[in-house]
Amino acid sequence: MLWTVILALLVLLLLQTQLSVCLRELRSGGSSSPVSSSSSSSSSYNATQQRLPGAIIIGVRKGGTRALLEMLNLHPDVEVAKAEVHYFNVEEHYRRGLAWYRAQMPFTLPGQLTVEKTPGYFASPQVPARVWDMNPAVRLLLIVRDPAERLISDYTQVLHNRLTRHKPYQPLEELLINKGHIDPGYKALQRSLYHQHLARWLEVFPREQIHVVDGDALIQDPFPELRKAERFLDLPPRISPNNFYYNTTKGFFCLLSAGHDKCLDESKGRPHAPLSTQAFKKLCGYFRKPNKLFFEMMGRSFSWC
Repeated sequence: MLWTVILALLVLLLLQTQLSVCLRELRSGGSSSPVSSSSSSSSSYNATQQRLPGAIIIGVRKGGTRALLEMLNLHPDVEVAKAEVHYFNVEEHYRRGLAWYRAQMPFTLPGQLTVEKTPGYFASPQVPARVWDMNPAVRLLLIVRDPAERLISDYTQVLHNRLTRHKPYQPLEELLINKGHIDPGYKALQRSLYHQHLARWLEVFPREQIHVVDGDALIQDPFPELRKAERFLDLPPRISPNNFYYNTTKGFFCLLSAGHDKCLDESKGRPHAPLSTQAFKKLCGYFRKPNKLFFEMMGRSFSWC
């Protein structure tokens, strides 16, 4: 009987001691006891949240959206969604709601900017109003390049994907030209009619909320375009020319950050599918008027064919 009482008292004393330690840790935020590296990273992780994007790269497809996203990610105040989410332009995704969309975003600290990019947004008619409903103040980045070159790059990607799966695909000239004339029904051509797609966005968003990045300039000299993007996003200037170096093997700029370098994957800079000089001239002639309309909408021009 005596031993039972003693044992019960010892258990009670042990419980009181553990309770006292727990209370001290709660009051001090856990700083009274050593913290392992794993629990430290867990605390840091729990201090962050998944937030809806404050900026979206809306397009254009094959315009340099991946390069722009990776370059913006050099900024310490920016966190990016690693994959294209296709929330606003794929019905199956959109029906899942904003909670699902938020769950695709990276974890960020207060004050950091979340950036998502899905180039399919730009040419999808239903997307502008849906983005506005999500956040009327969201900042939009549109990266454009020569529409003729963009079209050929678009075709090249589809061709590569078809060949990888051992599926046949028509030559570009057969898809592009019908009875000696440019076929306006070719999908890749329609994606290059920037003025038509931009008009839908400007029906919803004010012009100053859409920043246009020169994709050709970004490839040739990234830093000036990144500095303009920083200003548009109200970010302090943290990206510098030292974050870029030209890779002569790949033929484009790669990124440097904290002593580590990163180049875009092998699909970037892939040689274009062939197109005859005559067909290319026809293509450039076709884009002359649409390009002029786009320049007028933007209030600036580009050195396109």
